[in-house]
Amino acid sequence: MDLKPPTFLANVARAVVARLSFHRKAEEASAPRRPDYGPLLPKLDTSTWNLELLKHLEWRRFEELCVAYYETLGLKTRISGTGTEGGVDIVLYETRSDEPVSIARCKAWEPYRVGVKPVRELRRAVTEAKAAEGVLLTAGRFSQEARDYAASEGIRLIDGAALLEMIGALPPEHAASLLRFATEGDFITPTCPLCSIKMVQRQSTKDGWKFWGCPNYPVCKKTFAGTPFARE
Repeated sequence: MDLKPPTFLANVARAVVARLSFHRKAEEASAPRRPDYGPLLPKLDTSTWNLELLKHLEWRRFEELCVAYYETLGLKTRISGTGTEGGVDIVLYETRSDEPVSIARCKAWEPYRVGVKPVRELRRAVTEAKAAEGVLLTAGRFSQEARDYAASEGIRLIDGAALLEMIGALPPEHAASLLRFATEGDFITPTCPLCSIKMVQRQSTKDGWKFWGCPNYPVCKKTFAGTPFARE
């Protein structure tokens, strides 16, 4: 990949952040009003990139961050897929090419290490797209089985620590721009993958179990559980 001049990268970074922020605000503006769950959100250090912050990015914000990172490098991106909790593919292209050089897929943080299943799914997607490489990014870590399979199939795995190193290798102003973008507004409450609106925290009347549900219930019955977002 050709290295881009600093001014070019700075312009790209600003354009990417502005474009993604615009689309996010448009979605939030069309969402129904919901209770203020701000007090439930953990107090995080948003002044600098750190692993705890990365782990608390909701799945869609994490995907948006990955898109912004690659576009800051000067790559073209195209989103393909259903958009359900890391199910979209970020198809990457060199600036002057229409042939995909790589397919990146995101897996937001969860309590357990990312297993081999999403790596196998990515391998199939890479083959179907005839891309040269597949990249699976997560804010957490991968299981040994996932690492072994990825190594045998030419899939690149990027865990939370490695992603922080990649962001840290950018010029400081670009890393700071991505940080402002990632932490803008409510970056913790998960987005409903079916309705594209922020979810609300609910509690089971049966056993007191807390979970995230879609405000459009009962039309939409999508829920999230076992994620860091429900921490108090």
